[in-house]
Amino acid sequence: MLTLIKNGLVYTPDFIGKKDILICNDKIAKIDDYIPLPPKDFYEVEVIDASNQLVTPGFIDLHVHLIGGGGEGGYTTRTPEIQLSHITTYGVTTVVGCLGTDGTTRSLNALLAKARALEEEGINTLIWTGCYQFPTRTITDNSRDDIVLIDKIIGVGEIAISDHRSSKPLKQEIERLALDCRVAGLLSGKCGVLHIHVGDDKEGIYPLIKIIDEESALAQNMLPTHINRNMPLLYQGVKYIKKGGTIDLTSGIVRTESDTAPVDASYAFKYLLDNSCSIERITMSSDSNGSMPVFDENGKLTSIDIGSIESNLVEFKKMVEVYKIPIEKALYPLTKNPSKTLKLSYTGTIDIEKQADILIMNKDLSIDYVLCKGKTLVQHGNAVKFGTFEKAIKN
Repeated sequence: MLTLIKNGLVYTPDFIGKKDILICNDKIAKIDDYIPLPPKDFYEVEVIDASNQLVTPGFIDLHVHLIGGGGEGGYTTRTPEIQLSHITTYGVTTVVGCLGTDGTTRSLNALLAKARALEEEGINTLIWTGCYQFPTRTITDNSRDDIVLIDKIIGVGEIAISDHRSSKPLKQEIERLALDCRVAGLLSGKCGVLHIHVGDDKEGIYPLIKIIDEESALAQNMLPTHINRNMPLLYQGVKYIKKGGTIDLTSGIVRTESDTAPVDASYAFKYLLDNSCSIERITMSSDSNGSMPVFDENGKLTSIDIGSIESNLVEFKKMVEVYKIPIEKALYPLTKNPSKTLKLSYTGTIDIEKQADILIMNKDLSIDYVLCKGKTLVQHGNAVKFGTFEKAIKN
């Protein structure tokens, strides 16, 4: 099967101008200024005319509660599992599933099964082993074995720190788990990352900063998330990046009239860049289908909402339209950076031999097409078959 994308403004995520892209089966075979159609009798070719449209890598969301999460307000506040259509509608072609607060009624076995089901439906899926709790849940006897022996498990997460729902692991315990992840990554060729939920306790990510001060190699094996939860935490994020670490912003965390502490991920990204943080050390994820509880100063639940994967696209648009961040830079935390951090060499950029995980966007940044592994999963535009497109060119 061949697919030819014509005349698109291509972002790899770096802008390379107007190009044609030829896809053969699930991979990108050629990128050039002009790619002619193959002989009519040689192959059937699906042709997509992307004139005046943006062609970008598919989004990678490294923090999704695939089987739901939550429950902080009782059984009725358990959130639902995510569906494929919800993922692809908003341009996500790769998801990494996680548990969260609830490692009791939600299981890693169920999470793994859901990931495998979504993969069969057409997208890329991976998972984190573990949950908030420490010592954490695993499928095998320990987290190191989970990473080494189970194909879809790339690291441990989300372990909770600085949160009244966490097990309050000590610095030494966090470091030991990060070292286990590191060794498992070395043995398996995976990223071996410890993905860390950070709550709003004042300590923040201070233990992680101390760890990489003492053991700099672990900077690549720890990825704290929700760093835009409040400004003091974002200040710590600047320090963490400048010491060699990578942080994850949560697009689902937004400032509201009733909760003014959060920092929108789009603004947080601009703030980090304005403070000379390396763009390659910032990722962004949605926390989709997890609960978004708000607690008062006494730890009492005051409200609860559900995260949506749509927030990635919303914050991407705000980065470009509100904060005037160039499109290529706004794409980095959603494409190239998570690919690099998680060692997903097959996706995250548009390049020859990479998997064809591609978005086609209109100028208003709405999504027109979503292709994953070379197959069209979302189509709002008009894919033109071989003969029709040939006539259109002649006319």
